[in-house]
Amino acid sequence: MNTERYMRMPAVFLDRDGTIVEDNGDLSDPSQVVFFEDTVSSLRRLSAHFALFIVTNQSGVAKGKITMQQVDLVNAYIVSHLQRHGIRMLASYVCPHQRADGCVCIKPNPYFIKEAALEFGIDTGQSFVIGDHPHDVEFAINAGARAIYVLSGHGMKHRHELPKDTVIAAGIREATEIILEQVKPAQNIQRSLGLRQEGESK
Repeated sequence: MNTERYMRMPAVFLDRDGTIVEDNGDLSDPSQVVFFEDTVSSLRRLSAHFALFIVTNQSGVAKGKITMQQVDLVNAYIVSHLQRHGIRMLASYVCPHQRADGCVCIKPNPYFIKEAALEFGIDTGQSFVIGDHPHDVEFAINAGARAIYVLSGHGMKHRHELPKDTVIAAGIREATEIILEQVKPAQNIQRSLGLRQEGESK
């Protein structure tokens, strides 16, 4: 894709477990997915102004606790649930490795943000990461994006590990409020995505 044809878009990169759904361990089946109460309403608000992505570390695959097929089924359910509520996720990125593997894709390496920037024309400097682990904060910093750390999931447990200037929110609703207060997106992302799809079909 020649992204130079399009205006570069700001995005929000969302951690999965503990950020948009409850962290109930290694999820192997869609029936285990529990959305936070504010997830749908918050992501609907963000989707009007930002491209949305899920970026999740799933080390349970490397440890043999779950399979990649199970991760894909869970992610597909999450994406379809959000789509039924008018929220489009452009992509779901998964690192199936454990930290000892030394892979390039595990957070806080900025691999998936860079991939999204190339594939979808994302403006990383105007983008955000929301997550409940210090690695999500580092993930944002390493990619040149801005981080919002949420205290849901394991957020409270790791709060003492954060850099002093980290922006902290109670959960996804509060993180959304912070983002929408900080920026005034220059375009409507839904319209932009519609124009992109039209252009790509030619």
